[in-house]
Amino acid sequence: MPEGRLAANNAQFQDACALIDDAITSGDIPGAVSLIWYGGHAFEYARGHAVDTDKHRIPVTIDTIYDCASLTKIVVTLPLLLMLVESDKLNLDDPVAMHMPEFSGNGKDSITIRQLLAHTSGLPPHRDLYSHGWSHDEIARHLDRMEVEYPPGAGCQYSCLGYIVLGRLIERVCGESLASAVERMLLKPLGMVDSSFNPPQEARSRIAATEYDSRLEEHCWGRVHDENAAALGGVAGNAGLFASARDLVRYARLWVSKAELHGAEGNLLSDRVIQEALRCQTSNIPNAKRGLGWVLQGDTADFAGIGWSASSFGHTGFTGTSIWIDPERDIVVVLLTNRVHYGRDKSISELRRQFHEAVLAAITE
Repeated sequence: MPEGRLAANNAQFQDACALIDDAITSGDIPGAVSLIWYGGHAFEYARGHAVDTDKHRIPVTIDTIYDCASLTKIVVTLPLLLMLVESDKLNLDDPVAMHMPEFSGNGKDSITIRQLLAHTSGLPPHRDLYSHGWSHDEIARHLDRMEVEYPPGAGCQYSCLGYIVLGRLIERVCGESLASAVERMLLKPLGMVDSSFNPPQEARSRIAATEYDSRLEEHCWGRVHDENAAALGGVAGNAGLFASARDLVRYARLWVSKAELHGAEGNLLSDRVIQEALRCQTSNIPNAKRGLGWVLQGDTADFAGIGWSASSFGHTGFTGTSIWIDPERDIVVVLLTNRVHYGRDKSISELRRQFHEAVLAAITE
């Protein structure tokens, strides 16, 4: 990846970095990595600590690996499904039950792949799948028995459960684990060498720790933070991916630089599926602007503040991660923090908004 500073007002860009410094000083986050891609150049900033405990104090570097949490939805589950659509193994408007007959009944028969991707399926947002000691098969049976909370397509409600189902669908169609499928179809072709589910123990010193686990009396470090994904062995369609900022920018550039970035066998995502994924899927639902997976600018979950192009889009992860993409300006902003390290009550919503607005000001003013 080419290196270099942004063609921007340096003083204003320092303001963006200062926001990260202030958040670290105030104890909102232990550390952060930011990587901004703009105009063929990358600006990298790393500050603070990846691990900040009584026993360990490890500085952040640009190569620190973060638990991506819900970025897994748009970095793993979404692109793999789009590839399966392009290879005619799936259709976005297929009912999920066509491929998984057990996922039926209780209002779910008509739920489509598109609706699960756009969070319009009617499924609940979350259920405790982890505290019962269930096996993977028992978790699957629980998901298959779920009832919808509203008719599919009639509303928009963010659902981690829907993406767990989509992860199972990928495994069913591909005939392999989700971890194996994403390695073969995406990570290896793109050279995302720091990205994986269940990272190896030898990578632990490079991984940012997340929240303190009172049951184990230690921080969650090198294993997935999301409880439901953990119950599924660390591999799920909603969470579980670990990645570095450089890997995430490499992936995000698929969505803005399609002609120049591709895998060994050609472009991984065509213009056709990218345009469909970025088309608003919720135009009939008030206050919702969702694509397939992505949060579109103007949605209630839009976190990047004002000034961005109308075609901008992104996503966040509960652990403190985010990607924001402005295709009109060829900008990718990756901001990785482990904001739950000091407790999950630490919010970085305001930091995200201010940081993205400062980055945009540095580029455009």
